[in-house]
Amino acid sequence: MTTRFWPTGESAFDIALREAAGAYLREAGDHRYANARHWMKGAVLLAAAAGSGALALTADGSMRFMVSYIACVMLFALLAVNVLHDAAHGTLVDPMRTSRAASRHWQALIARVAALPLGIEPAYWRVRHVEFHHPYANIEGRDLDMEENFFLCQTPFQKRRAHHRCQHLYWPLIAALSMPYVGWVYDWSDRLGLTPVGKRRALRGAGGWLLFVATKLAHFALMLVLPAWILSRMGIGWSAALGTYVVAQMAASCLVVGLLLGTHWADVAFYREPPGGTMPHGRREHGLYTAVDWLPRPRWIGFWLGGLHRHATHHLFPSWHHRHCDALAALAAPIAARHGLPYRVLTYRELIAAQQRFLKRMGAPGPR
Repeated sequence: MTTRFWPTGESAFDIALREAAGAYLREAGDHRYANARHWMKGAVLLAAAAGSGALALTADGSMRFMVSYIACVMLFALLAVNVLHDAAHGTLVDPMRTSRAASRHWQALIARVAALPLGIEPAYWRVRHVEFHHPYANIEGRDLDMEENFFLCQTPFQKRRAHHRCQHLYWPLIAALSMPYVGWVYDWSDRLGLTPVGKRRALRGAGGWLLFVATKLAHFALMLVLPAWILSRMGIGWSAALGTYVVAQMAASCLVVGLLLGTHWADVAFYREPPGGTMPHGRREHGLYTAVDWLPRPRWIGFWLGGLHRHATHHLFPSWHHRHCDALAALAAPIAARHGLPYRVLTYRELIAAQQRFLKRMGAPGPR
């Protein structure tokens, strides 16, 4: 008999949450996917990013180029937060309005456009995020976002190195290098089949290789070669383009990671794979044990954050577009309380403070 990782059947919490979410949609006459307002938001971000890029390529000096170029990449990062993440979860295009195949096609295309300026392969990131992180958040050996590495000690079960006692100080550098590391280390490791993501065989065959390499070359050509060539015609050296490229990629990485880092560290639980093979709680409960929400100030900023601040809520409802997260949080919190489950909502200041405590505890000598 095969042992299931998650207990069979629906828990009382599952049932109550599903019924409440269904009632919410019926009363609103709505659906789980993106609506016109959020398509418009994506269009505005794309236009702003493209406009900033055009300003960079027509700049008459190094400073104007640098400011416009960095703004362009940061806006593309914000676009990725708002559309690539939902595309990975299949919540942008309602398959009932087109077809399942067309929905997958358009979401893959949108994700590739949003990811291109950031140098990340969206097909591999989707597998890493949707198939490994979401179902197994904070489970040692299953959640690839928490893999043991030289730079950070991220769980109580990982090896602690001497320099980890300073990780609460140098973590901004790790945040700045995270997305470039995904693009140039993880992606190639996945492509070469050296990781669990690569073994899932996204982008199969010669066509997969062609698309992967073409995307990497397109990123390099668009974000570095073209700006360097145009600047050289204005008498600005290639080093300005290269330095600006590096700074912009690091700034975009800090933006994205800064919205997430801490949501799975802020006084949450960590697990090893259970000896018997089955977790003691269900998948939805697991989302509340291992993640928190945080709220920006002022609240309107949340509209532009792609739901990343509602991280625990997103783990409860990964197949819903982020526009629903505030409403889902409002209905889920009292249900969680009735079932004795944590549903924590922090300010960003509290999130950073909890993150710092966690990094210090994981890096300090002695018991954790």
